[in-house]
Amino acid sequence: MSNNESMEMYLETVYILENNHGHAHGVDIAKHLGVSKPSVTKAIKNLKDQGLVNTQKYGTITLTEKGREISAEIYNNHQILELFLEHSLKLSPNEASMNACKIEHVVSEEMLEAIKSYLKKHNIGM
Repeated sequence: MSNNESMEMYLETVYILENNHGHAHGVDIAKHLGVSKPSVTKAIKNLKDQGLVNTQKYGTITLTEKGREISAEIYNNHQILELFLEHSLKLSPNEASMNACKIEHVVSEEMLEAIKSYLKKHNIGM
């Protein structure tokens, strides 16, 4: 996993947890990603140094405005890819989600636009 891919996975996870619970905690991120707590601590420090997350006392992690913008785009791309894989290739929701997670880090803007056009043309929700 590249540094950029790893950063995106952490940002997307914080985004999901923050949307569901108002914030994230390192232990929840570790559980969600299947990584160790020290890995989360290191990644969150890097994201904080880049101005993408805030950390508060008692381990609460939230996205900055910049972090929220980036993570929302990552999450949106995941959702688009997942829809495409489910509807065009008839993959199960779980299989589509797993593959979308892998693809979202390497897909070009041109391909994403083509997928959006496909979904729109076939009236598949976005």
